[in-house]
This record gives sequence, C-alpha cells and structure tokens, in this order.
Amino acid sequence: MTTITAEQAQALWDRLDTRFEQVQAVFEDCLAEARATLTPDGLMAWIDAARLLGKLGRGAEPMLALLEEWPATARSVGEDELPAVMALVHRLQRSPNGRAIAPFLQTLAAVARRLHAPEQFEHYLDIVRDLAERTTGSIHGHHTTHPSPGLPDFLDKAPVLLQLLSIGGLRNWVDYGIRNYHDHPERQKDYFSLQSADSRAVMQRERHGTLLADVERKLDLYLRGLWRDGDPLVPYSTAFHELRKPVPYFDKLGIRLPDVLDDRVLADGRVISGLDRYRAILAHMVGHRRWSSPQIADNWSPFQRMAVEFLEDCRIDTLVMREYPGLRCLILALHPKPDEGACDEATTACLRHRLALLSRAILDPQHGYRNPVLNDFVQRFHALMQDGEASTNEVARLAIEYVARTRRQSDQFANVHFDDTEVDYRDDNRHLWRFIEEGDEEEAFDERRTLEPDEELKGLPPRHYPEWDYHSQSFRPDWVSLYEALHPQGQASAIDTLLDKHAGTAKRLARILDLLKPQDKVRIRFQEEGSELDLDVAIRSLIDFKGGAQPDPRINMSHRTAGRDIAVTLLLDLSESLNEKVKGSEQTILELSQEAVSLLAWAIDRLGDPLAIAGFHSNTRHDVRYQHIKGFSEPWNDEVKGRLAAMEAGFSTRMGAALRHAGHYLGKRRADKKLLLVLTDGQPADIDVLDERALIEDAHQAVNELDREGIFTYCISLDPKADEYVSDIFGRHYTVIDHVERLPEKLPALFIALTK
Repeated sequence: MTTITAEQAQALWDRLDTRFEQVQAVFEDCLAEARATLTPDGLMAWIDAARLLGKLGRGAEPMLALLEEWPATARSVGEDELPAVMALVHRLQRSPNGRAIAPFLQTLAAVARRLHAPEQFEHYLDIVRDLAERTTGSIHGHHTTHPSPGLPDFLDKAPVLLQLLSIGGLRNWVDYGIRNYHDHPERQKDYFSLQSADSRAVMQRERHGTLLADVERKLDLYLRGLWRDGDPLVPYSTAFHELRKPVPYFDKLGIRLPDVLDDRVLADGRVISGLDRYRAILAHMVGHRRWSSPQIADNWSPFQRMAVEFLEDCRIDTLVMREYPGLRCLILALHPKPDEGACDEATTACLRHRLALLSRAILDPQHGYRNPVLNDFVQRFHALMQDGEASTNEVARLAIEYVARTRRQSDQFANVHFDDTEVDYRDDNRHLWRFIEEGDEEEAFDERRTLEPDEELKGLPPRHYPEWDYHSQSFRPDWVSLYEALHPQGQASAIDTLLDKHAGTAKRLARILDLLKPQDKVRIRFQEEGSELDLDVAIRSLIDFKGGAQPDPRINMSHRTAGRDIAVTLLLDLSESLNEKVKGSEQTILELSQEAVSLLAWAIDRLGDPLAIAGFHSNTRHDVRYQHIKGFSEPWNDEVKGRLAAMEAGFSTRMGAALRHAGHYLGKRRADKKLLLVLTDGQPADIDVLDERALIEDAHQAVNELDREGIFTYCISLDPKADEYVSDIFGRHYTVIDHVERLPEKLPALFIALTK
C-alpha cells in the first residue's frame, strides 16, 4: 500500500471513533504494521471492526487486541478471514462469554501462524464456537446464563496446544473435555488449563505423527535445495472429512499437504518416518510441476482418465528416481504391492486393481507378476522412457491402449476393488486436466502454476522464537519472527585501510598472540596433500618406484592443534543508535565498531579459532533481521571484509531472539568452549514494546537458556548508562567501555583475556 499522509492517518483515527488513551498511544505503530500487510479495503475493514469492538462496552482490551494482532493474523491466513472472526466475536458478545473476547483476540496471531492456512483457521474458529456453546451453563433449561468455565483457559493455552497437536487432534482433545467435564466447572477449568493428569494424558494420546508445522522449514529447504521450487506449503486437515479424505494437491496458492502424517510401519518391520513421507509427496508433486502438461479431458471417459493418471504418475516417479536414485527405496516402500489374484472379476470392478498392478510392475523390476499383457505394457513403457523423458501425450496414448486391451464387462460394476490400490504419496492430478466446455468440473480446478526455470526464489522462511513474559513467568510461543540472510558486500579495501590505520595496535597484538598460539602440535602422516613433505615415506615411495612397484602417493604430512578448542560467535547490535557520532570525534559508533571487529577478526584468524560474525536489528516482533557476516568455516578473506565494510545501522534492538538464534548455530559446534560475544550500545528495546523491562527480562532468560546449553555469553557495552541494566541481563559477564574511541584496542584485548 502507498504511504499514508498525516491527513489520511487522522481520517482513519477519526473513523476509529474512540477516546481510549491506550489505543491512541499505539495507533500509529499498529497502523504502520497494518499498512505494510493489508490492502486498502482490508485496512478499512480492520478499522471498522476495531470501532465495533470499542462500542461493546468491554473497555479498551478487545480493540487493542484486534489492532495489534490482526495484521500478523492476516499475514498468515489472509485478511478475508476477518468477517469469520467478527462473527464469532458477536456470538460471544450475545452470550455470557463476553469476557472471552479479549483472550480470543489476543492469541489470534500465534494461532494463525501455527495453522498457516485459512481452512485450518476456520476449523479452529469452529472448535472455539463449539466449546463455547456446549459448556455455557443453564439454570432454567433453555436460557444460557453461566459463562463457559473452560473457554478462557482454552484460549490462553491454544497456541501451546497447537504446537503439540494437529487441528484434528485439538478437536478430539476438546471434545473429550466437553463430554467428561460438562457438569463439573472446576474440573473443566483444570482440564482446559492443562492442570489435570487426565488432560495431559489425552493430549499425549492425540499427539501422534509428524506435524507439518514442525518440519515446514526442513521441507522448504528441501524444495529449494533439491528441486529449486519455492512455493509455500499450505496445510489441510484430514480430521474434518468423514466421507472422503483429502489428497495432496497444488494450485496457484501453493502446495497443499496434510497437517500431520503418521510414521508408516511396513510388513518387514521397517519404519518410514512422517518426514520422509512428506519428502516423497513433495518430490512427486514437483515432478508433475516440472514434467507434466495438461490434457483436454472432455472426450475421454472416466476409465481412460484414470489410466492416464496412473501411467503419468509412473512416468513422474521414474523421472524423479532418475534425478535422485536414493528416492527409489522410499518410493517402492510407500507404493502398495497388490496381490495379482486379489480381485474377483465376476463380482467386482477390477480396473483400479489392474492399474495398481501395472504401476507397481513399472516401478519395481522384481514385481513377480506373470500376466503377459501386463508385462508387455511394462516393456512398452520402459521402451518409451529409454530415450528421454517422453511426454504426457505419449504416456496418455499408451494408457488408452491399455484400457482398450484389458477392458472387461465387469468394469461397469458399482462394487470397486480398492484394497492396495491407493498410492498415498501421489497427488489428485487435478492439474492434468483442462475442460473446453464450461461445467461443474471446471469450477473445481485452479489454473496450473508453471515454474519458470530462471525464476528467482525468495529468501528463507522465518524462524519463530518464543519470548519471555516476566509478568506471567511463561513463554509466549512463536512470538518473534526472525529472518536471516547473508549480508550484502561492499569494498574489502576499506577494511584493509582500517587495519593499516591500527598497524601499531596490530603489532602489539601479534606479540601477545604468538604466546597464546598452542604449541602442542600433533603430526598427521600419510597424507596425499599436506603442509610438509614426509621424508621417510617419500624415500620409500621413490625406492618402490625405481624397483618397479606401485609407489605410495601419501608422501605428505600435516599438523593439527591439540591444545586450544574454542568456537566464538561475535553478535553485533546494528540498531539505529550506532549512526550517532562519538562525542569529540567525527567518527560514528558504527565506524569504530567496524575497526574493532576487523582487528578482532584478524586476531582470531591468527590464533586459528573458528569465528562467526553476525549482526542484528529489529522492526517489531514480526521482523527481527539476522545477517551473517562471517561463517565458522569461512576464512578471513576479501569476501568477509566486503560484508563487514557494508555494515549499516537501523531500527531497534530485540536482543533475546538474536541471542537464541546465534546460540542455535554455536550450540552445534564441537568445541570444549563456546563463547558468544555481544557488542551493543544500548539496552534491548523495540517500537512495539512499551514496558522497558520486558525485553531486558527476555534477554536475561535467553542468556540463561544459552548457559544451560554450555554457551558462555559475554557483553561489551558502549552505553555509559549500561550499569543500570546490563547486569540484569548478563550478571557479572560484561564490560562497559566508557571511551568508545578506544574500542578498537579494547575489544581484541578483552577477547584475549577471556580465552587465555
């Protein structure tokens, strides 16, 4: 949306029509976030909905909750869900459950981020509505006069529950609580607040399989890395469809996958994990997106279309296994192996059974089927694929021939054989068909989305981190969205100039570093490539060569250090305040930080310790940016210097999420000592947090989490007033540098003192 002028912002405030001071204090921030997320119509609908909430007579809380939570909710499930949310709010307002409106709205964003899809979100609204209606009490039999005892507790715990359960599992858990504690208000509260043993036991019973929300990041990287496909993954639930279970599919909105998949136990005892099942589904669908072309369906019978789908699926699986042979075992394990004589053609339609047999025989050379027609078409299929990828048209012609060759009168029977014919890692093939004549079928299919070969993939999906609420002494789940990226590059020569400027300091450091370097080197012999020639082995190889024997090529040796084992991450606060000039100097704090970090990186490189450098800043909890400047495995070279030279400062300092993310990478290093150095010039703060203590307490909690993981955290603060708060975060593990201009010499010296 275009930028809103002051007059337009005032018009929106007038449209909101409220005098709540709490709302006025945050309206500008909420409007800025909404402007970046909502369409103009969605923005007006948001304002109108908030105005209605302000007229309910329930104070400022419902209006504040919607203003703050709806933009993030709309980002996850779409702004079209606002009418459904407001319909539920009106239903709660007309019942004794009006006090539950604020808790319902306050958890919307966390719930929506977990569910991620409009259909899932609507199922959640149905669950809330059902719980409210079935547990609202009655005295006279027909007037509901007592509010639901468990509804507020359920709404408070909903984000946590959805971290553990699928939406179907949540429905079953809620239904159990309603049925068993409908007439016991206190037990109902204990159940829905997860206080009772019964509640936790039922939750564990419903907690099964692999949740898509838990592995979405892995699958997204799998799609991008192996298949160069970046469409969003959209979950759907199989728990709300009794007659026909949904099947994976893709459309213009993304790739649709079940929200949970159980592990598959095979007949031979092997277990296929839910994650591997997701990978097989994605590989098959991406294969269709890459190699399939749509067919005109109007003149083909349902039997012919079914045959085309089976054989086109076989072509896609063949090409997928050709691209990545390691997928063969997974695909064959998930594909059913029907018994050749399982279908009685005298009483049952067996076309699906025959096509499943053909599909298995095409993919499995050891199928063991003896039907001559089946084996003939297996050979014809492989001959078609032998010279290349073939095409959907060619496979379709082969499928039509197979149907004509194997047609039976019993194929018209209503009783269809389904056992061992459903290949559940395959999608529903809606993308294969186009209809010329308008009809009901056409409305059911979305246009096929074609992935261009040179299409630029978007950045990595966000990582969600909890944030500590010191008032309730609990975590807000998935509260912060952190986006990581590789820092852009600048001119590496600028860093070389800075190092030349501090040549005197570098010489003094070099003498100290030579004393710190480990002297206990371990020689590694018999290396084809190494730092030195191993004379004994080289002479023996020369004798073998002159004697006519095969010489040993491993004539080099190298060394490794056995004394110093430390990994270091330097985390830089890149907030807006770094652009301020140092008192009495023309340099900014950012420029001095660049000099100090350059000297430190040079010093650590001379020591040989693994070092990672990253910077962070934030623009509300929805946009914490984490930029990689140097990785552990990267040498101190021009590429790293270029990133360091391009550092820019902006926005705010949400430190807790950055600490957790840096600890995520540092914790995976194998080292005796893991040191996380934080260089900052101010206290944790962000524009969407009014309580000054909130982010300080969260950063302190993050430091405690890292400490439990064996990561030593130390802060170097450039804020003269840091003594007022820095000890609350880092305890005694901090240093305040009052004279910022001395940072370039102080920072490397401090590191040396910490790692002696």
